[in-house]
Amino acid sequence: MKRHLLVVIAILISATSVFAQVNPSMDYSKPRKYEVVEVVANGLEYLDEGAVVAITGISKGDRIDIPGDDISFAIKKMWRQGLFADIAVKYEIVEEGKIKLILDLTERPRLTKYSFQGIKKSKISEVSDELSLVKGRILTDASVKNAELNIKKYFIDKGFLNVEVGSIQRPDNLVGNGVELIFQIDKKNKVKVEDIYFVGNESFGDRRLRGRMKNTNEKLRFTLFEDVVSRAIHSKPKNWFQFLFKQDSVGLNKALDYFGEHVNVNFFKSSKLVKADYEEDKNSLIEFYNSKGYRDAEITYDSIYKQGRNIAVEIGVDEGQKYYFRDINWTGNFKYNDEVLSSVLNIKKGDIYNLEKINRKLNYDPTGNDISSIYMDNGYLFFNVTPVEVNVEQDSIDIELRVYEGAQATINKVTIKGNTRTKDHVVLRELRTIPGEKFSRQKLIRTQRELSQLGYFNPETVNPTPVPNPNDGTVDINWELEEVSNDQIQLSGGWGGFIGFVGSLGVTFNNFSLGNFLDFGNWDPLPVGDGQILSLQFQANGRQFQSYNFSFTEPWLGGKKPNALTIGGSYSYQGDFVNFRDPRSGISGSFRIFRGFVSLSRRLKWPDNFFTLANSLEYSRYTLNNSRRIGFQLGCTDCEANNINFKTTIARNSVDNPIYPRSGSNVSLSVSLTPPYSLLNNKNYDELSFEQSINFLEFNKWMFDASFFNKIAGDLVINTRANFGIISSYSDKVGVGPFERFILGGSGLAGGQGFILGSDIIALRGYEDNSLRPTEFVPSFENGSMTRRQVSGGTIYNKFVMELRYPVSLNPSATIFLLGFGEAGNTWTSFSEYNPYDLKRSAGFGARIFMPAFGTIGIDWGYGFDNAPGTNVRSGGQIHFTIGNQQR
Repeated sequence: MKRHLLVVIAILISATSVFAQVNPSMDYSKPRKYEVVEVVANGLEYLDEGAVVAITGISKGDRIDIPGDDISFAIKKMWRQGLFADIAVKYEIVEEGKIKLILDLTERPRLTKYSFQGIKKSKISEVSDELSLVKGRILTDASVKNAELNIKKYFIDKGFLNVEVGSIQRPDNLVGNGVELIFQIDKKNKVKVEDIYFVGNESFGDRRLRGRMKNTNEKLRFTLFEDVVSRAIHSKPKNWFQFLFKQDSVGLNKALDYFGEHVNVNFFKSSKLVKADYEEDKNSLIEFYNSKGYRDAEITYDSIYKQGRNIAVEIGVDEGQKYYFRDINWTGNFKYNDEVLSSVLNIKKGDIYNLEKINRKLNYDPTGNDISSIYMDNGYLFFNVTPVEVNVEQDSIDIELRVYEGAQATINKVTIKGNTRTKDHVVLRELRTIPGEKFSRQKLIRTQRELSQLGYFNPETVNPTPVPNPNDGTVDINWELEEVSNDQIQLSGGWGGFIGFVGSLGVTFNNFSLGNFLDFGNWDPLPVGDGQILSLQFQANGRQFQSYNFSFTEPWLGGKKPNALTIGGSYSYQGDFVNFRDPRSGISGSFRIFRGFVSLSRRLKWPDNFFTLANSLEYSRYTLNNSRRIGFQLGCTDCEANNINFKTTIARNSVDNPIYPRSGSNVSLSVSLTPPYSLLNNKNYDELSFEQSINFLEFNKWMFDASFFNKIAGDLVINTRANFGIISSYSDKVGVGPFERFILGGSGLAGGQGFILGSDIIALRGYEDNSLRPTEFVPSFENGSMTRRQVSGGTIYNKFVMELRYPVSLNPSATIFLLGFGEAGNTWTSFSEYNPYDLKRSAGFGARIFMPAFGTIGIDWGYGFDNAPGTNVRSGGQIHFTIGNQQR
């Protein structure tokens, strides 16, 4: 109240001084009433005079006291608008008792642009997003100050705790009354957490407590490791084991203790201090103590202070007493008895008191083994259970679990929104939440997965919203979808050994609609919305190599069941030049492959509904015409082979996200069978030529692929894969032909060294493309003698992969993740040579980026630790480019 009074007095004095200067003859000790005959405003350039006068609240005909509150209040009102840099009120006595008020005003400038000094151009956009400045609006002191504070907060959150932010205003000569605002930023050095100390912790060491602070980390320091290295260099021990582990040295154990005690290893977080994250970390400390039975634990104080050029954090802890569960009783449960619920709860008398665990087992356990799941999967949507501490005696706590089961909820309405391109029936056929059925949380989660797997919607935002109606025991389910374009254009190029440069152009329409092909209004750029897949691809390097591929998939044949029909075909051509340095010299031979297939797959309900079964019938024809260079590996230069095979595949896919999986697995077993010609005919294959023996290929081919995803922490995921393959003949009279064999090495894309067509190409990073092929004795076309050469491929292969993945961006428009990998594999020509321990090993790192228009594009650097067949040196470092999500 006193402060307001002082402001009024100051305004009155100011106003009085203005009037005194204009009319010194007025007696201000005796206020008089005057009639206002006119109010004018001077100095306005952009503001409307009538609007400004209206702000004062004084108009023509009003009677005011001079001096008095009317003028003071008018000045206050104008200042509140923030429109003026200076305000002065004058008057002119027109005649006795009548007065003219004159407002002398100076308008505030308008912001025309703003800029930054002291930061990189790459940061300007991010910093600008923190501001609420609008160009063209009046610039006030408050708006400038708020902008400076927002910039300062932005850099403080980035760890620049000593940042200084100021601003200057520069007139904009191009715009009248315009001003440019220039922010001057001095970030100074980033302040990091030098040390984190704990006081009062007796049950847990500092290392374990630091480990619970996921966002606030110490600087990485390796002082003791440097000491170990220094001692090793100077002492030059002959026995490293004795040096590292002997009692009187700074051994590896002590080094590891130091590392754990003083280094909070979280390589994906910096050691900056962010206030919000720090508060979250303190809560995590209490949750950690609570999970270990310390129910009364609390942080008594915390202090942040300067330590050298950085800061240190000290946290005081009062652990309190450790408690244990004693009696656990259930009340209100009728659907399931105490024994069933207790077995799911899995907490016994004498277990350490852990309120976090009991809440997890009651409400949501990532494994799905919790009380809430067994109720909600059976329709009890309105179920809830409340744990109550009914008795605390010494170090023991009795818990009563109060259950409210409620009625079983029936699904009433299911609505979908956001599918702007995809037709409703495509979404509805994937739903497992059907109106009229009992509510099931498991089916809700499964539907969420199925919609995410379609690829038509952003998998990160596919979330259902149940709307319960307790009055009638029903629930409505709303699906909010975010449509993303998943049509893909593939444009790439690569070097393919003696074939040279190979270019690739492909288009895949993942939401195609054959039914709307003649409805040009639904073309975008082709008809869309029915969930069909149309894929076209072309590869070539000119005249020497060309490949054309086509496939079409209807995922719901007939529209009632998820039976997917796929038809497709391909044609590949490879020329064999006589003179590779001069292709114009002519073509001496060629290798052609024609392939057509039809496939039908369906989802299974047993052993569970993650399984699918696919059957396909395929015909391929391989034709070699005077192809001498390729013939060295295939065993003939002029021959034709026909391949008719039936393939069946059983697979189980439970990955949670098709782009960046965090959990689940993808396992498949397939077998390809040709007719057993040698067992059905009476031919003597010893009397047949090689060309005649391969006229109709016969083989049985078995492939096993397994990929597992496990979350380590947050979005850090480990992916382990294993791949096996074997191809064999039905009879000893006929061996495995030269086609359909396994070739390893490189990115796994066709186009490597030597023969590539008619083979299974398996990636193995760290080695040149298609370089891992076994060798065996084959006839030489020059002199008929036997010589050892790399053959067209192996008949057995093994491959094992381990990848560590971490996302940079999960934005559906550009999903990016980094990876580190180790892998090993090899291929052999027979069981007699098969050695599962003889594997070609490699390790490296890479990145993947998924864009809806182009699919997944990858780059890897791999180091091969072993030599490829036919070489005497290890493979070394290799760079690989990949397109698409490769199975092997």
